Amino acid sequence: MNRDDLPPPLPPADTPPEVHHGLMARFRNYFLTGLIVAGPIAITFYLTWWFVTWVDGLVRPFVPIAYRPETYLPFGLPGSGLIVAVIALTLLGFLTANLIGRTLVDLGERLLGRMPVVRAIYRGLKQVFETLFSGQGSSFRRVGLVEFPSPGMWSIVLISQAPSVEIANNLPGDDEHISVFLPCAPNPTTGFFFYVPKSKIIEVEMSAEDAATLIMSCGVVQPGSDGQKKIAALAGMANAARVANAASLQPEAAKAE
Repeated sequence: MNRDDLPPPLPPADTPPEVHHGLMARFRNYFLTGLIVAGPIAITFYLTWWFVTWVDGLVRPFVPIAYRPETYLPFGLPGSGLIVAVIALTLLGFLTANLIGRTLVDLGERLLGRMPVVRAIYRGLKQVFETLFSGQGSSFRRVGLVEFPSPGMWSIVLISQAPSVEIANNLPGDDEHISVFLPCAPNPTTGFFFYVPKSKIIEVEMSAEDAATLIMSCGVVQPGSDGQKKIAALAGMANAARVANAASLQPEAAKAE
């Protein structure tokens, strides 16, 4: 029997499948890196598109057909309703700033004030909008910790205003109280509103935006964390896996020679 007729030698039984492990590790790291980069961008674009479409649907019925872009274009123009809404609100604010506008607003408020149910809704919403968008109030701009839902467990709250005199006089104890809003995770638009003594609140140096991010991510994204550092770390892991895979292949190539 010639030597050429012999079957090729089998590889050693203790050789680990390092090639497949390295390929899967690189694939996983590259996939996670791409997901971290593309995920926030895709969700941001989706929410922006949803908001623009929603505003367009509200404003478009009030715009005459002759002034709609799709009347003259073969396709719809997203955002046209949003532009009209911004211009209309700006003009409304400009007209309200003068004497005639203030007179009309006062007349409308007096009319709404005579409606039993509408009056309470309008006044409450007006106070909320004035507090949030005036830029002068301090509501929901401070973040604190309260012991909730049981002793030893702490939750993030947004600190609001002190209670009115009527409510403060009926609250038990001699401590000064303050109203707080406790957002729920992962949807911070829902939550609990309650009054808590000031001595029971631990105020933290954190912005409301960081607190909302922390709540929406359920603690995954901590304040002060840098997303670019995480991307760089994942990219470094992928590069390290590539280098390790290349190093593991070098002995195999040397043995083959």
